[in-house]
Amino acid sequence: MADAGRPLVVALPKGRVLEQALGALRAAGLDLRVEGGERVLRHEGPGGTVLLMRNADVPTFVGLGVADAGVVGKDVLNEADASVYEPVDLGFAACRMSLVRPAGAHGPIRRVASKYPRVTARYLAEVGSDAEIVALKGNVELAALTGLADAVVDVVQTGATLEANDLSEVDVLFTSTARFVVNRAALKVRAAEMKPLIARLRSGA
Repeated sequence: MADAGRPLVVALPKGRVLEQALGALRAAGLDLRVEGGERVLRHEGPGGTVLLMRNADVPTFVGLGVADAGVVGKDVLNEADASVYEPVDLGFAACRMSLVRPAGAHGPIRRVASKYPRVTARYLAEVGSDAEIVALKGNVELAALTGLADAVVDVVQTGATLEANDLSEVDVLFTSTARFVVNRAALKVRAAEMKPLIARLRSGA
């Protein structure tokens, strides 16, 4: 639960986004420290505590109040459907959520594979499709290559993987960038520090 008396707790994703997230938060005045590599999951510093985790877990930790705030991709937020406040688009880690098919495919889409089943279900409902959704955890492109699915919904960054596997984007569901998210209770309880932080992040985004 949010507690104004304890140090700020920030949930950050492991991997390539971490340094950009730390850079943005430090530029906004938070002296956060991550030392000893990503295998160390909890880091204490003058500006608060950093919890390192999978990108997909950030909305849960922030939404349930274990972390006061965090940085996470819009793609993950849309899939998680978590109750968090999303005040700042940080602008980095840009990608797009796309419907992908083998190049030249024209037949009906009866089955779609994705690591984002909720996002996929909403999209299919919007376009009036009753295609079956197959939830996968790994490289979903393989589902389109092997015939497991007629199409996949996945994040596309450069498109190099699609090109290498003779796949093509046929629709873009939305674009995604990293977002600063805040626990709703923490926004109220810690308003004196959260609101200026949000303002500084907005000015630097």
